[in-house]
Amino acid sequence: MLDLNIETLKKAKVPNHVAIIMDGNGRWARQKLMERTFGHRAGVEAIEEAIRACTNLGIKYLTLYAFSTENWKRPKTEVTLLMKLLVEYLKKETPRLSAEGVRLNTIGEIEELPADAKRELARSVEMTRENAKLVLTLALNYGCRNDMKNAVSKIASECCSGAIGIADIDEGMIASYLSTGDLPDPDLLIRTGGEQRLSNFLLWESAYAELYFTDIFWPDFKEINLYEAVGDYQNRERRFGGLK
Repeated sequence: MLDLNIETLKKAKVPNHVAIIMDGNGRWARQKLMERTFGHRAGVEAIEEAIRACTNLGIKYLTLYAFSTENWKRPKTEVTLLMKLLVEYLKKETPRLSAEGVRLNTIGEIEELPADAKRELARSVEMTRENAKLVLTLALNYGCRNDMKNAVSKIASECCSGAIGIADIDEGMIASYLSTGDLPDPDLLIRTGGEQRLSNFLLWESAYAELYFTDIFWPDFKEINLYEAVGDYQNRERRFGGLK
């Protein structure tokens, strides 16, 4: 049985970067005979649980899959609500995040978001840019295949202009052209809600991440559940293709 005492967990190897696919808001609401909107609102509240757990353990990077490039296919009313919740969250929580030493970061094609969302994101990023306790990255209008396509396009353009040569292209260069270029690769990737797939999230970056799937819906994913995921991670042997 895992010892989920914070100090015990901190004595073992704590992941530097945890990424989470926050899944199950709609099904959580349906179980409670509520509309999906209630699930999304409850899901926003669960973010604080994850942030608290990460800061308690000394985890330096937390990346949350908040809105994918595919999520635009959802009903317009649901998309509008998700963008409204994003703005509400930033307005309400940014001062607290800043006071707790959290730096807000984003990945994805932010320029395609609604104007008020872009405005609040820019304000929050600026307000927290000097913080260093935890880097909280929101993946918004993000899809790894699209991100990789953009990276390849930029590299090809620079090859054509002569700025770089084909021989210069290596894994490090490709990684630097992704929107995650200034982030370390995730050590632990968690998906809530019972599904067991990556859904176009950090495909390149998660090549050697430890994957942790749980049936718990995101609104019910509490601080203790993240400790459980970290405890499971600490009991694994990471070989990166080699031998111990």
